[in-house]
Amino acid sequence: MSIKNEVKRTYGPALRLAIVSMLLCGLVFPLLVTGFAQVLLHDQANGSIAHLNGSNGRSVGSYLIAQNFSSPFFFHSRNATLSASGVDPDITLQDALSQIRRISAVTNITRSDLSSLVSQNIERTSLFFGDGYVNVLRLNLALIHNFQTTYCSTPPLSYCE
Repeated sequence: MSIKNEVKRTYGPALRLAIVSMLLCGLVFPLLVTGFAQVLLHDQANGSIAHLNGSNGRSVGSYLIAQNFSSPFFFHSRNATLSASGVDPDITLQDALSQIRRISAVTNITRSDLSSLVSQNIERTSLFFGDGYVNVLRLNLALIHNFQTTYCSTPPLSYCE
């Protein structure tokens, strides 16, 4: 038996297995998962992009990643010491409520109206259990939408198209 045939017989199956595994794991599986994600979870698979003034407005961020809100006119994301990664898009209900005084002072929106807006935007991990939390971007977009006279026409605010 020649050395060439012996090498083929010894290493051939391993090489074929490596090529098949590479095709399955590196091409077929990712395409399959991406296809299922696009069909079943379209919004999440594409980054959950938030748009100002509905789907026709300009994109302003992702609901899944924290945005850097530093203006006193908006609710701020969680402090970096409370969120190790700094990309958590949600704040606790108490954190949202604690910011109402500041926002009310700079926008002249009543604390009652702001408290009501926060209450309307509470999310939970399950229907009955878990502490309430608020998505900061979703809350700030609701703030702009519900108080357009404040956020669209009063300088230095120009958050509407």
